[in-house]
Amino acid sequence: MAFSSRNVVTHPARVFSLIWLGQLVSSLGTGLTQFSVGVFVYQNSDSVTEYSLASFFGFLPMVLLAPVAGSMVDRRNRQRVMLLADLGAMTAIGLMWCLVAADRAGLWALQNWHFYPPLALSAAFSTFRILAFSTTTPLLVSKQNLGRANGMVELAMSAGQLLGPALAGVLVVSIGLQGVLLIDLATFLFALATLLSVRIPQPEAGQREARKSLWTDIALGWRFIRERPGLLGLLAFSSAVNLVSVLVTVLITPLVLSFTDPATLGLVVSCSGVGMVAGGITMGVWGGPKRRIFGVLGAELVAGLALLAAALPASVFVVACAAFVFMFTAPVAMGCSQAIWQSKVPPAIQGRVFSTRRMLALIAPPIAALLAGPLTDKLFDPWMAQDGALASTFGQVLGTGPGRGIALLYVALGIMLAGCVLLTWSSPRVRGVEDELPDALLPTPVPAAQPQA
Repeated sequence: MAFSSRNVVTHPARVFSLIWLGQLVSSLGTGLTQFSVGVFVYQNSDSVTEYSLASFFGFLPMVLLAPVAGSMVDRRNRQRVMLLADLGAMTAIGLMWCLVAADRAGLWALQNWHFYPPLALSAAFSTFRILAFSTTTPLLVSKQNLGRANGMVELAMSAGQLLGPALAGVLVVSIGLQGVLLIDLATFLFALATLLSVRIPQPEAGQREARKSLWTDIALGWRFIRERPGLLGLLAFSSAVNLVSVLVTVLITPLVLSFTDPATLGLVVSCSGVGMVAGGITMGVWGGPKRRIFGVLGAELVAGLALLAAALPASVFVVACAAFVFMFTAPVAMGCSQAIWQSKVPPAIQGRVFSTRRMLALIAPPIAALLAGPLTDKLFDPWMAQDGALASTFGQVLGTGPGRGIALLYVALGIMLAGCVLLTWSSPRVRGVEDELPDALLPTPVPAAQPQA
């Protein structure tokens, strides 16, 4: 695949902007699909377990394929990887469209579990696209602007959560799930068009290593992290945060539906999306604190406090505000963390290191998604029933009945998150990771117009 046309954009800043725009539009379509499919599954089953399984199959491929994806990103043209990943994700969305169309035509009795394989397929291709994009950003943006660039990336990713739920509530009624999936397919076409209009630079020839076996590549990523305790500690903290975040996002739907309707749920989830957009804009303008580790830990401490607020007696306003604050912290924490990794890992091996980092950070979320249903249905909800074991204690503060078990779980998660922040802060290697490790980036990005083979 050649990118030599005179109409192809090569200026680094413009290349980043166009790719970012494509991902922004694609994120909107993905947000529509995720919300619509999630509500469809939950309302057809009234089971948190079946609903959480959809999240489980969305996370599992990210863990299993991360090492392979990292090696491929470093070995192959990153632009080609992103193009093929978008085509693969389109295939998964097209498969879901066919399933819904066949059900409406009476040719297929659609079940909730039928969505699980295409969701897993879409997540698998997303793993390649996300890694290719994250390892390309340092080649297009200078070190001092990485915080801002990562804030913009988080803003693009959060756009689906901002507009997706609110629009999905209207679109599902007017055009149905089948129509929503068609819109998602159209957004992927736009993302592909932006990728075809640019030329993405590759790492310099002098930075590339000789081709080695896949397993050697995978081992390299783990060895790089293991030999740097500061990065290893930061990775452990990210894994804990991801576990909490998945439980929170999986359970927000049944929590809100326990005391209101899907339309109001869409507004609450949109508030969380507004929070992510506001956080992304803040990072895009501010760039984060000079000491980025302060941004990571401080943001997550605020997120823990937001979870405690969300557990208060059922109120749409309180939950919406807590969701806004919780999601506002995500772009700040992720943008600062990503900037640390991008500045400390050489560009030529970022695919392998980032894939290992991604695999280890995402081990907990599939387990969390798998356990969210049983924890709620079998333990926390019975405990917080009107005659439950904890009704006379925690129930006096949080209330009893439907959804109050999830509220108690939110309290436990908020305390856990605050504890992880304090534990990580107590490690001098993590606190000093930015000073202890040398920078691996050039002061300015490699010119895209003159890539070195």
